[in-house]
Amino acid sequence: MVDETHKPADLRPAEWSCREEAAHARHRSRPWHGRRGDGPAGDRQPAEACYAALDLGTNNCRLLVARPTSGGFRVVDAFSRIVRLGEGLIGSGRLGETAMNRAVEALGVCASKLSVRRIAGQRLIATEACRSAANGDAFIARVEAETGLKLEIVDRETEARLAAAGCTPLVDPSSDGALLFDIGGGSTEVVWLDRVETRDGGPPAAIIRAWVSVPLGVVTVAERHGGVLVTRDGFEAMVNEFRPHLDGFVKAVGPHDCGRLHLLGTSGTVTTIAGVHLDLPRYDRSQVDGTWLDAPQVCGVVDRLLAMPFSERVANPCIGAERADLVLAGCAILEAVRRAFPCDRLRVADRGLREGILVELMRADRVWRSGAYR
Repeated sequence: MVDETHKPADLRPAEWSCREEAAHARHRSRPWHGRRGDGPAGDRQPAEACYAALDLGTNNCRLLVARPTSGGFRVVDAFSRIVRLGEGLIGSGRLGETAMNRAVEALGVCASKLSVRRIAGQRLIATEACRSAANGDAFIARVEAETGLKLEIVDRETEARLAAAGCTPLVDPSSDGALLFDIGGGSTEVVWLDRVETRDGGPPAAIIRAWVSVPLGVVTVAERHGGVLVTRDGFEAMVNEFRPHLDGFVKAVGPHDCGRLHLLGTSGTVTTIAGVHLDLPRYDRSQVDGTWLDAPQVCGVVDRLLAMPFSERVANPCIGAERADLVLAGCAILEAVRRAFPCDRLRVADRGLREGILVELMRADRVWRSGAYR
Protein backbone atom coordinates (compact mmCIF):
# COMPACT_ATOMS: atom_id res chain seq x y z
CA MET A 1 0.00 0.00 0.00
CA VAL A 2 1.21 3.50 -0.74
CA ASP A 3 0.18 4.74 2.68
CA GLU A 4 2.45 2.49 4.71
CA THR A 5 3.80 3.98 7.88
CA HIS A 6 7.41 5.08 7.95
CA LYS A 7 9.73 5.23 10.92
CA PRO A 8 11.73 8.32 11.84
CA ALA A 9 15.01 7.44 10.18
CA ASP A 10 13.32 7.93 6.80
CA LEU A 11 12.50 11.53 7.55
CA ARG A 12 15.32 13.20 9.43
CA PRO A 13 15.04 16.74 8.05
CA ALA A 14 18.01 18.60 6.63
CA GLU A 15 18.14 20.93 9.61
CA TRP A 16 18.45 18.04 12.04
CA SER A 17 21.85 17.27 10.63
CA CYS A 18 23.26 20.38 12.20
CA ARG A 19 21.57 21.40 9.77
CA GLU A 20 -2.82 32.46 -0.19
CA GLU A 21 -6.22 35.15 -4.00
CA ALA A 22 -3.50 37.69 -3.00
CA ALA A 23 -2.22 38.40 -6.50
CA HIS A 24 -2.93 42.09 -6.47
CA ALA A 25 -3.38 42.77 -2.77
CA ARG A 26 -0.95 44.60 -0.51
CA HIS A 27 -0.11 43.05 2.83
CA ARG A 28 1.47 44.35 5.97
CA SER A 29 4.94 42.92 6.57
CA ARG A 30 6.06 41.63 9.96
CA PRO A 31 8.53 39.11 11.31
CA TRP A 32 7.84 35.38 11.43
CA HIS A 33 8.83 33.99 14.83
CA GLY A 34 6.49 31.02 14.69
CA ARG A 35 3.91 33.37 13.15
CA ARG A 36 3.95 34.56 9.58
CA GLY A 37 2.92 38.08 8.57
CA ASP A 38 1.83 38.66 4.98
CA GLY A 39 4.02 41.18 3.22
CA PRO A 40 3.50 43.87 0.57
CA ALA A 41 2.68 42.91 -2.98
CA GLY A 42 6.02 44.05 -4.24
CA ASP A 43 5.92 46.50 -7.10
CA ARG A 44 9.49 47.64 -6.39
CA GLN A 45 12.59 45.53 -6.36
CA PRO A 46 14.09 45.50 -2.87
CA ALA A 47 17.80 45.74 -2.21
CA GLU A 48 17.75 42.67 0.05
CA ALA A 49 17.81 39.18 -1.37
CA CYS A 50 14.69 37.08 -0.85
CA TYR A 51 13.81 33.41 -0.67
CA ALA A 52 10.80 31.93 -2.48
CA ALA A 53 8.62 28.86 -1.93
CA LEU A 54 5.90 27.70 -4.31
CA ASP A 55 3.50 24.83 -3.70
CA LEU A 56 1.29 23.62 -6.54
CA GLY A 57 -1.14 21.15 -4.99
CA THR A 58 -4.24 19.30 -6.08
CA ASN A 59 -6.43 22.23 -5.07
CA ASN A 60 -4.26 25.32 -4.56
CA CYS A 61 -1.37 27.23 -6.07
CA ARG A 62 0.52 29.14 -3.37
CA LEU A 63 3.62 31.29 -3.29
CA LEU A 64 5.55 32.91 -0.44
CA VAL A 65 8.48 35.27 -0.79
CA ALA A 66 10.35 36.18 2.39
CA ARG A 67 13.51 37.70 3.83
CA PRO A 68 15.29 36.24 6.86
CA THR A 69 15.02 38.08 10.17
CA SER A 70 16.39 37.37 13.60
CA GLY A 71 15.02 33.95 14.54
CA GLY A 72 12.72 33.61 11.54
CA PHE A 73 11.67 35.43 8.40
CA ARG A 74 9.47 38.25 7.15
CA VAL A 75 7.00 37.57 4.32
CA VAL A 76 7.27 40.30 1.70
CA ASP A 77 4.91 38.85 -0.91
CA ALA A 78 2.24 36.15 -0.97
CA PHE A 79 -0.14 34.65 -3.51
CA SER A 80 -2.78 31.95 -3.32
CA ARG A 81 -5.39 30.82 -5.79
CA ILE A 82 -7.66 27.77 -5.84
CA VAL A 83 -6.99 26.12 -9.20
CA ARG A 84 -8.36 22.58 -8.63
CA LEU A 85 -5.63 21.03 -10.72
CA GLY A 86 -6.77 17.55 -9.66
CA GLU A 87 -10.37 18.05 -10.76
CA GLY A 88 -11.57 14.80 -12.38
CA LEU A 89 -8.22 13.09 -11.87
CA ILE A 90 -9.67 10.27 -9.79
CA GLY A 91 -11.82 9.16 -12.74
CA SER A 92 -9.54 9.78 -15.70
CA GLY A 93 -6.07 9.36 -14.24
CA ARG A 94 -5.05 12.51 -16.09
CA LEU A 95 -4.95 16.24 -15.50
CA GLY A 96 -7.77 17.92 -17.43
CA GLU A 97 -7.13 20.67 -19.95
CA THR A 98 -9.31 23.25 -18.16
CA ALA A 99 -7.67 22.49 -14.83
CA MET A 100 -4.19 22.78 -16.34
CA ASN A 101 -5.10 26.11 -17.92
CA ARG A 102 -6.20 27.45 -14.54
CA ALA A 103 -2.97 26.32 -12.95
CA VAL A 104 -0.77 27.77 -15.70
CA GLU A 105 -2.54 31.12 -15.39
CA ALA A 106 -1.91 31.20 -11.64
CA LEU A 107 1.70 30.13 -12.11
CA GLY A 108 2.13 32.99 -14.56
CA VAL A 109 1.21 35.39 -11.77
CA CYS A 110 3.80 33.71 -9.56
CA ALA A 111 6.44 34.04 -12.26
CA SER A 112 5.72 37.75 -12.58
CA LYS A 113 6.09 38.22 -8.84
CA LEU A 114 9.40 36.39 -8.76
CA SER A 115 10.74 38.36 -11.71
CA VAL A 116 10.73 41.62 -9.74
CA ARG A 117 12.65 40.17 -6.79
CA ARG A 118 16.27 39.32 -6.24
CA ILE A 119 15.93 35.68 -5.28
CA ALA A 120 18.80 34.15 -3.31
CA GLY A 121 17.16 30.72 -3.20
CA GLN A 122 13.91 29.13 -4.25
CA ARG A 123 12.13 25.81 -4.37
CA LEU A 124 9.07 25.34 -6.55
CA ILE A 125 7.25 22.08 -5.95
CA ALA A 126 4.24 20.14 -7.21
CA THR A 127 2.56 17.44 -5.15
CA GLU A 128 -0.08 14.73 -5.40
CA ALA A 129 -1.95 15.72 -8.58
CA CYS A 130 1.23 15.84 -10.62
CA ARG A 131 2.65 12.78 -8.86
CA SER A 132 -0.31 10.56 -9.72
CA ALA A 133 -1.42 11.91 -13.12
CA ALA A 134 -0.30 10.05 -16.22
CA ASN A 135 0.42 13.42 -17.86
CA GLY A 136 2.00 15.01 -14.79
CA ASP A 137 5.50 15.22 -16.28
CA ALA A 138 4.14 16.65 -19.53
CA PHE A 139 2.30 19.32 -17.56
CA ILE A 140 5.48 20.27 -15.71
CA ALA A 141 7.23 20.69 -19.08
CA ARG A 142 4.36 22.88 -20.30
CA VAL A 143 4.64 25.05 -17.19
CA GLU A 144 8.32 25.65 -17.83
CA ALA A 145 7.72 26.43 -21.50
CA GLU A 146 4.90 28.89 -20.82
CA THR A 147 6.00 30.53 -17.55
CA GLY A 148 9.70 29.81 -17.19
CA LEU A 149 9.11 28.15 -13.81
CA LYS A 150 10.88 24.84 -13.24
CA LEU A 151 8.64 22.86 -10.92
CA GLU A 152 9.84 19.78 -9.06
CA ILE A 153 7.43 16.91 -8.39
CA VAL A 154 8.24 15.84 -4.83
CA ASP A 155 7.55 12.53 -3.18
CA ARG A 156 5.34 12.05 -0.13
CA GLU A 157 8.32 11.81 2.20
CA THR A 158 9.51 15.26 1.17
CA GLU A 159 6.00 16.68 1.46
CA ALA A 160 5.66 15.39 5.02
CA ARG A 161 9.10 16.67 6.02
CA LEU A 162 8.48 20.16 4.67
CA ALA A 163 5.09 20.43 6.39
CA ALA A 164 6.76 19.39 9.63
CA ALA A 165 9.54 21.94 9.24
CA GLY A 166 7.01 24.71 8.66
CA CYS A 167 4.77 23.82 11.61
CA THR A 168 7.34 22.89 14.27
CA PRO A 169 7.25 26.31 16.02
CA LEU A 170 3.62 25.59 16.97
CA VAL A 171 4.39 22.34 18.80
CA ASP A 172 3.79 22.89 22.51
CA PRO A 173 7.24 22.40 24.07
CA SER A 174 5.68 21.20 27.33
CA SER A 175 3.88 18.31 25.59
CA ASP A 176 5.12 14.91 24.47
CA GLY A 177 4.91 16.18 20.90
CA ALA A 178 2.16 16.72 18.35
CA LEU A 179 0.30 14.66 15.80
CA LEU A 180 0.58 16.89 12.75
CA PHE A 181 -1.87 16.35 9.92
CA ASP A 182 -1.75 18.12 6.57
CA ILE A 183 -5.02 17.62 4.67
CA GLY A 184 -4.32 18.33 1.02
CA GLY A 185 -6.45 18.10 -2.07
CA GLY A 186 -5.20 14.66 -3.12
CA SER A 187 -3.31 13.29 -0.14
CA THR A 188 -3.05 13.67 3.62
CA GLU A 189 0.16 13.41 5.60
CA VAL A 190 0.13 12.57 9.32
CA VAL A 191 3.34 13.00 11.32
CA TRP A 192 4.28 12.25 14.91
CA LEU A 193 6.31 15.37 15.53
CA ASP A 194 8.44 16.87 18.26
CA ARG A 195 10.68 19.92 18.33
CA VAL A 196 14.23 20.73 19.35
CA GLU A 197 15.75 24.16 19.79
CA THR A 198 18.62 24.89 17.42
CA ARG A 199 21.94 26.58 18.01
CA ASP A 200 21.96 28.62 14.82
CA GLY A 201 19.51 31.31 15.97
CA GLY A 202 16.76 30.05 13.66
CA PRO A 203 13.38 28.41 14.32
CA PRO A 204 13.21 25.09 16.20
CA ALA A 205 13.90 21.98 14.15
CA ALA A 206 11.58 19.04 13.65
CA ILE A 207 12.03 15.63 15.16
CA ILE A 208 9.90 13.19 13.17
CA ARG A 209 9.24 9.94 14.98
CA ALA A 210 6.89 8.33 12.44
CA TRP A 211 4.75 9.42 9.50
CA VAL A 212 2.19 8.18 7.01
CA SER A 213 0.90 9.52 3.69
CA VAL A 214 -2.66 8.59 2.73
CA PRO A 215 -3.67 9.00 -0.95
CA LEU A 216 -6.93 10.72 -0.01
CA GLY A 217 -7.59 14.45 0.31
CA VAL A 218 -10.52 16.85 0.18
CA VAL A 219 -10.86 16.79 -3.60
CA THR A 220 -10.66 13.02 -3.99
CA VAL A 221 -12.98 12.32 -1.03
CA ALA A 222 -15.52 14.95 -2.15
CA GLU A 223 -15.50 13.58 -5.71
CA ARG A 224 -16.16 10.06 -4.44
CA HIS A 225 -18.86 10.88 -1.89
CA GLY A 226 -20.21 14.27 -2.96
CA GLY A 227 -19.66 17.58 -1.26
CA VAL A 228 -22.78 19.65 -1.86
CA LEU A 229 -25.40 17.62 -0.01
CA VAL A 230 -23.71 15.72 2.80
CA THR A 231 -25.87 13.70 5.18
CA ARG A 232 -24.76 12.26 8.50
CA ASP A 233 -24.55 8.84 6.87
CA GLY A 234 -22.53 10.25 4.00
CA PHE A 235 -20.19 11.94 6.42
CA GLU A 236 -19.65 8.68 8.30
CA ALA A 237 -18.93 6.91 4.99
CA MET A 238 -16.14 9.40 4.33
CA VAL A 239 -14.72 8.93 7.82
CA ASN A 240 -14.85 5.15 7.47
CA GLU A 241 -13.05 5.21 4.13
CA PHE A 242 -10.16 7.17 5.58
CA ARG A 243 -9.84 5.66 9.05
CA PRO A 244 -8.30 2.25 8.12
CA HIS A 245 -5.39 4.00 6.40
CA LEU A 246 -4.18 5.11 9.82
CA ASP A 247 -3.98 1.67 11.43
CA GLY A 248 -0.30 1.15 10.73
CA PHE A 249 0.53 4.64 11.95
CA VAL A 250 -1.40 4.09 15.18
CA LYS A 251 0.70 0.98 15.81
CA ALA A 252 3.90 2.90 15.08
CA VAL A 253 3.04 5.57 17.63
CA GLY A 254 2.15 2.79 20.08
CA PRO A 255 0.35 3.09 23.40
CA HIS A 256 0.43 6.74 24.36
CA ASP A 257 -1.35 9.11 26.69
CA CYS A 258 -3.19 11.37 24.24
CA GLY A 259 -3.54 13.88 27.05
CA ARG A 260 0.22 14.40 26.74
CA LEU A 261 0.00 14.89 22.96
CA HIS A 262 -1.89 17.47 20.95
CA LEU A 263 -3.16 17.60 17.39
CA LEU A 264 -1.64 20.16 15.04
CA GLY A 265 -3.57 20.77 11.84
CA THR A 266 -2.34 22.55 8.74
CA SER A 267 -4.81 22.91 5.88
CA GLY A 268 -7.77 24.91 4.64
CA THR A 269 -10.00 22.56 6.60
CA VAL A 270 -8.67 23.42 10.04
CA THR A 271 -8.24 27.13 9.33
CA THR A 272 -11.86 27.18 8.13
CA ILE A 273 -13.00 25.42 11.31
CA ALA A 274 -11.14 28.00 13.39
CA GLY A 275 -12.61 30.90 11.42
CA VAL A 276 -16.14 29.54 11.78
CA HIS A 277 -15.60 28.89 15.49
CA LEU A 278 -14.43 32.46 15.99
CA ASP A 279 -17.36 33.80 13.90
CA LEU A 280 -14.97 36.01 11.94
CA PRO A 281 -16.67 38.52 9.61
CA ARG A 282 -13.84 37.77 7.18
CA TYR A 283 -10.95 35.38 7.36
CA ASP A 284 -8.09 36.83 9.41
CA ARG A 285 -4.89 34.83 9.54
CA SER A 286 -3.58 36.72 12.56
CA GLN A 287 -6.52 35.42 14.63
CA VAL A 288 -6.42 31.89 13.27
CA ASP A 289 -2.78 30.85 13.13
CA GLY A 290 -1.73 29.31 16.44
CA THR A 291 -5.19 29.26 17.99
CA TRP A 292 -6.19 26.36 20.25
CA LEU A 293 -9.47 24.45 20.03
CA ASP A 294 -10.61 21.78 22.46
CA ALA A 295 -12.46 18.64 21.38
CA PRO A 296 -16.00 19.92 22.14
CA GLN A 297 -15.29 23.09 20.15
CA VAL A 298 -14.17 21.06 17.13
CA CYS A 299 -17.23 18.82 17.39
CA GLY A 300 -19.46 21.87 17.66
CA VAL A 301 -18.14 23.41 14.44
CA VAL A 302 -18.38 20.13 12.52
CA ASP A 303 -21.99 19.67 13.69
CA ARG A 304 -22.71 23.25 12.68
CA LEU A 305 -21.23 22.70 9.21
CA LEU A 306 -23.17 19.47 8.72
CA ALA A 307 -26.39 21.30 9.56
CA MET A 308 -25.65 24.16 7.14
CA PRO A 309 -27.35 24.15 3.74
CA PHE A 310 -24.87 24.41 0.88
CA SER A 311 -25.95 27.99 0.19
CA GLU A 312 -25.10 28.93 3.77
CA ARG A 313 -21.66 27.40 3.45
CA VAL A 314 -21.10 29.41 0.28
CA ALA A 315 -22.17 32.60 2.06
CA ASN A 316 -19.95 32.03 5.09
CA PRO A 317 -16.98 34.45 4.84
CA CYS A 318 -14.53 31.82 6.09
CA ILE A 319 -15.67 29.18 3.58
CA GLY A 320 -16.91 30.74 0.34
CA ALA A 321 -17.93 29.24 -2.99
CA GLU A 322 -14.53 27.74 -3.74
CA ARG A 323 -14.41 25.61 -0.58
CA ALA A 324 -18.10 25.01 0.15
CA ASP A 325 -18.15 21.59 -1.54
CA LEU A 326 -14.84 20.50 0.01
CA VAL A 327 -15.03 21.53 3.64
CA LEU A 328 -17.06 18.56 4.89
CA ALA A 329 -14.74 16.10 3.18
CA GLY A 330 -11.93 17.77 5.08
CA CYS A 331 -13.92 17.57 8.31
CA ALA A 332 -14.39 13.83 7.73
CA ILE A 333 -10.63 13.35 7.36
CA LEU A 334 -10.10 15.37 10.53
CA GLU A 335 -12.66 13.23 12.33
CA ALA A 336 -10.85 10.07 11.25
CA VAL A 337 -7.62 11.47 12.71
CA ARG A 338 -9.39 12.49 15.93
CA ARG A 339 -10.86 9.02 16.36
CA ALA A 340 -7.46 7.45 15.89
CA PHE A 341 -5.89 9.93 18.32
CA PRO A 342 -8.50 11.35 20.73
CA CYS A 343 -6.35 14.22 21.95
CA ASP A 344 -7.90 16.93 24.07
CA ARG A 345 -6.41 19.84 22.15
CA LEU A 346 -6.02 20.90 18.53
CA ARG A 347 -3.73 23.74 17.48
CA VAL A 348 -4.49 25.40 14.15
CA ALA A 349 -1.68 26.28 11.76
CA ASP A 350 -2.09 28.70 8.87
CA ARG A 351 1.35 27.67 7.69
CA GLY A 352 3.02 24.54 6.49
CA LEU A 353 4.82 23.34 3.44
CA ARG A 354 5.89 26.69 2.00
CA GLU A 355 7.17 27.88 5.35
CA GLY A 356 9.06 24.62 5.66
CA ILE A 357 10.73 25.24 2.30
CA LEU A 358 11.78 28.71 3.40
CA VAL A 359 13.24 27.44 6.67
CA GLU A 360 15.23 24.74 4.89
CA LEU A 361 16.56 27.14 2.25
CA MET A 362 17.60 29.73 4.82
CA ARG A 363 19.11 27.18 7.17
CA ALA A 364 21.13 25.68 4.31
CA ASP A 365 22.53 29.17 3.60
CA ARG A 366 23.29 29.61 7.32
CA VAL A 367 21.52 32.97 7.33
CA TRP A 368 20.76 32.97 11.06
CA ARG A 369 24.21 31.81 12.07
CA SER A 370 25.91 34.34 9.81
CA GLY A 371 23.58 37.24 10.61
CA ALA A 372 22.91 37.72 6.90
CA TYR A 373 19.48 39.14 7.73
CA ARG A 374 20.98 42.28 9.22
